[in-house]
Amino acid sequence: MATEPFTTCLWFDTRAEEAARFYTSVFKDARMGSVSRYGEAGPRPAGTVITAEFELNGQKFLALNGGPDYTFTEAISFQIPCADQDEVDYYWDRLTADGGEPGSCGWLKDRFGLSWQVLPTVLGSLLGDPDPGKAAAATKAMLSMGKLDIAELERARDGG
Repeated sequence: MATEPFTTCLWFDTRAEEAARFYTSVFKDARMGSVSRYGEAGPRPAGTVITAEFELNGQKFLALNGGPDYTFTEAISFQIPCADQDEVDYYWDRLTADGGEPGSCGWLKDRFGLSWQVLPTVLGSLLGDPDPGKAAAATKAMLSMGKLDIAELERARDGG
């Protein structure tokens, strides 16, 4: 039976180390691990990165240069719980920079095509307000947003 924590493996064509270094620069609780390279046996040129290990907020990742066969889709995404609007803005701005793509309802793709959900921790209570009308108003407001705006979601919930 597996007792070690899971490690998420992210498949890249050739940009595994670049991605690992980017992600560890974005997240405050992050660290790079080891980087392994191909030797003379190939299949890529000697010295080319095979894998780059890194950790974000205690979650282990392995970035793999596996070739062009697979790419990321929105079927998998990572949620970033944000305590306040400053955190939402911080992650949104950094992850959409330099080729990232904003999406709707707090979703985005970074420059590598990986999907993220930048979500304020208060979102659940806004969308799950015991008053169905308030919950519906907050949900309607969220559905019209790209980056989530906590103050606007609260105004919508409160009828403003």
